[in-house]
Amino acid sequence: MLSKFIAFNPETRNRINSNVTANYSKLKVSLLFTPLLLLSAIAVFLYSKNSLSTSGYLTIQRDLFYFINSKLSQFPAVIYNLTQLGDALIFMSLLSVFLLYAPKLWESLLSASIVSALLSNLLKNLFSIPRPAAVYDSNTFVIIGQKLVGHSSLPSGHSITIFTVLTVLLFAFMPKKLNIKFIWCITIISIGLLLVFTRVGVGAHHPLDTLTGSLIGYISGVLGIFISRKYKIWNWVHNVKYYPIFMALFFICSVIMINKISNENLFIFYITLISLIVSLFKISYVYIKK
Repeated sequence: MLSKFIAFNPETRNRINSNVTANYSKLKVSLLFTPLLLLSAIAVFLYSKNSLSTSGYLTIQRDLFYFINSKLSQFPAVIYNLTQLGDALIFMSLLSVFLLYAPKLWESLLSASIVSALLSNLLKNLFSIPRPAAVYDSNTFVIIGQKLVGHSSLPSGHSITIFTVLTVLLFAFMPKKLNIKFIWCITIISIGLLLVFTRVGVGAHHPLDTLTGSLIGYISGVLGIFISRKYKIWNWVHNVKYYPIFMALFFICSVIMINKISNENLFIFYITLISLIVSLFKISYVYIKK
């Protein structure tokens, strides 16, 4: 029974990985035009409303922040679990099994994660926008989880992470048929928007923080695919002899998740821990059987 659970079929990996590689090879630079245009549109909108200053940026979306926060905070357990997906440790751990079945996806994830981290830190320091709890009375809106009061609101780092990962997944498993492709894209984008707006629901970000972060995350995901496709810097993740690196990494992540569970008993942490344990067993099995 256990052997069936952890068994690995190389043919399945070759098929999935080949499909992912083929999908990534079709991507063009023009995919960056739309998000850049939308970011420009946000800037033009803010300029037209005299809201390019910090005070203007906060004032123009104050009412929308309170509205979204009041609506989503009615489901505290749900949104607090969902918002954890903005943590790269959580989201990428949930995809850990793809290291075996679609290493090409993990190549892009690694490159995209570096790009997203660089852009997030650079832009947060550049804009230095205060978080909601730093400018609004905490008694006037709902805060779920840790109260964040720093000046690192724009863009939302969680939103960048969510759309970085979703973008890599979006193109990795893009269907061939046009109608199914349309449904796939709408589904991924809708899930992404739902997840990023949880950041407003927990009182951690302004609405435009999350929208801007989503667009930057998409750009990071596409750039990550382009980088891994051109420079082949992560080709070693395919090689079984390097699996001990990931075995150690997954073990460390599992310990971190156990610690998180001991501090906050969240459902998403259990799912993440199970995913890591399954992946750890599978790659250990493949490594031992090599």
